[in-house]
Formats: sequence, structure tokens, C-alpha cells
Amino acid sequence: METKEMVARIYDALDDKKAADIQIIDITEISGFADYFIVASASNQSQLVAMQDAVDEAMYTNDVHVKSVEGNRNSTWILMDYEDVIVHLFSEEDRLFYNLERIWQDGKTVSRGDF
Repeated sequence: METKEMVARIYDALDDKKAADIQIIDITEISGFADYFIVASASNQSQLVAMQDAVDEAMYTNDVHVKSVEGNRNSTWILMDYEDVIVHLFSEEDRLFYNLERIWQDGKTVSRGDF
């Protein structure tokens, strides 16, 4: 599956689970380890787990397998590594605290419509 198609499917899976403030950050020009970050927030633990499951299912059904996952069903930040696309799922509080969008501000924020 092409990277841009992966981004679109992951975004749609998160949107289906009502993820808050889904951001796509193009880091191709500033990173050697991935092309895109997708960052999204959940309002509670159940939603966070549902978002992780939705992304995993969307990728697995397209024969794309996660390379690694950091965090577990009790975590407030889950990282899913699909090589070219890294998915960061946060509780609302942790997202504000870590503020990846500020850290990766040299990346280019793109919209779902670009895919």
C-alpha cells in the first residue's frame, strides 16, 4: 500500500471513532525515519483503545502490519509504528503536555483532502 493511501485510511479509521483534533504532519523533509506523523486525541480510555483497534484493523485488512507499538490498553499515549507513518494516540491531557505539534513544527501540516 502506498504511504499516502495509508495516511488516508488511518485518518478515516480515527475519524470513524470520533478522534479529536486529528493532525497529519508531513515530516519527509526533516526526518529520515518516517514520512508522516498522525496525531489524535481521545476523551477517555475506552475511546483511546477503540482508536488503536480501528487503526490496527484498517491496516491489517490491507495487509499492512504494525512494526511496533509503544503503550498498552492502560496507557494514555500509544505509538503505532508503520515505518513511513507513525501514529500517536493521546489522552487529551497528555497531548497538551507533550505537544508534538510544537516539537515537529518544522514539518508541514496537511489536511485529509490532500490524500
